[in-house]
Amino acid sequence: MSSTMRFANLSDTKKIRSACAVCAVSALVITLTIGCSSKNYVRSQTAPIIQQTNELDAKTAADHRTIMDTDERAQKGISGAMTAANTADQHAQTAGTAADAANKSAQDAYNRVDSLSGVVANLDNYKTMQDVTVTFGFDKSVLTRSDKDQLDTLATSLTGTKGYILAVTGGTDTVGDANYNYALSQRRANAVVEYLASKYSVPPHKFYLIGIGKDQQVDTDRTAAGRAKNRRVEIKVLSNMNQDQTAPATASVAPPTQ
Repeated sequence: MSSTMRFANLSDTKKIRSACAVCAVSALVITLTIGCSSKNYVRSQTAPIIQQTNELDAKTAADHRTIMDTDERAQKGISGAMTAANTADQHAQTAGTAADAANKSAQDAYNRVDSLSGVVANLDNYKTMQDVTVTFGFDKSVLTRSDKDQLDTLATSLTGTKGYILAVTGGTDTVGDANYNYALSQRRANAVVEYLASKYSVPPHKFYLIGIGKDQQVDTDRTAAGRAKNRRVEIKVLSNMNQDQTAPATASVAPPTQ
């Protein structure tokens, strides 16, 4: 081989090596460039996710604090409401006790007698101004609407009546034990008195309650209609004054029988 050809081959070999080196460097540069681009892309994509995650964590923490604050306020509110309810209940119980005591005092102030004779002085001077009778169901001592209407009419007329007393006589039919019927007749008389006293403020000392049980019948007990008439309370309005007088007279009252 001639020297010229060897020189040509050597020159080609150098060119090939140079080209390979250039390719290798280019490949490295491209690889590095692609690597950097990939990292930048990943960062650009993950940065918003991280930010959103942080924001979500912050919001969750804030919501938790809000829930805790709300729960604390709710618990305080419930506690306050329970305290107020307990206080109101105590006040109601106190008021109920006071009302019961007042009612008992009022009942004790009613004149409970066997009859007006020997209890009211100068009874012969008293004249009947009104006479009303209300009836009750069997073994009942509760006023009906009709009973209350009659008592309303009676109470309205008391406004212009001077020096009056109310003789309230309770009765029963003959069915049952005598002692039970005495107590039942008293309960019926009490129902009338308590209605007039509570609704129309009739003073307790105006009442004379007479529980006669089944001792005085106004009709036969052989019929249902007769027994119904015997289950009654008679209310008599008695006055010892002429209604044109201005000052009421005072009745002398002996100690009532219990």
